[in-house]
Amino acid sequence: MSSEEKGGIPLIGDKFPKMEVTTTFGPMTLPDDAIKGGNWFVLFSHPADFTPVCTTEFHAFAVRNDQFQELNTRLIGLSIDQVFSHIKWTEWIKDNLDTEIPFPIIADHGAVGKRLGMIHPGKGSNTVRAVFIVDSKGIIRLIIYYPQEIGRNMDEIVRAVKALQLADKEKVAIPANWPNNELFGDHVIIPPAKDVKTAKERLANAGKDYECLDWWLCHKKL
Repeated sequence: MSSEEKGGIPLIGDKFPKMEVTTTFGPMTLPDDAIKGGNWFVLFSHPADFTPVCTTEFHAFAVRNDQFQELNTRLIGLSIDQVFSHIKWTEWIKDNLDTEIPFPIIADHGAVGKRLGMIHPGKGSNTVRAVFIVDSKGIIRLIIYYPQEIGRNMDEIVRAVKALQLADKEKVAIPANWPNNELFGDHVIIPPAKDVKTAKERLANAGKDYECLDWWLCHKKL
């Protein structure tokens, strides 16, 4: 039974809950509209419009929008502010930072934030800095929560999307700090053998298409 069926906050591996939302680009149905055409999407919440850290985040997401588009990934923002506030704020960013916000922002009245566990405890209706990465099947693949005081690292979100898509495509695992892992550089990890026969074959064949430190720790360059 999924968390949606149980009525709880969605978890990694759950289907993103279906919801109708109002955005700066008009009404949307999530996840259907966001994944149309085989897209992934990143839904991220921010505490409030016209706040300093959030402004730096929106600028950072906007200047990386092309990178997300190259990964067939849409960006969708959210906070518990009205649409006119979102519009006025994005106008301010355009006028003062010379940066167009190229993605929709959800105007939440609290229902979406509560459904996704985004409401910051002890801080009224403000949302935390949540990140949901959702794949083209509408499955939640990654969730990150930051407190209000700390801005996100957008390069890590780009890296996470790349890593998830690569892991799916090549049926591999991704090491720490990939593609700059301290042990293996840009190599990926071959999933460990699940039986004795495969474990022996893994070591016997090492050095051809992959390298191994042991039968359970093999890596290769794609």
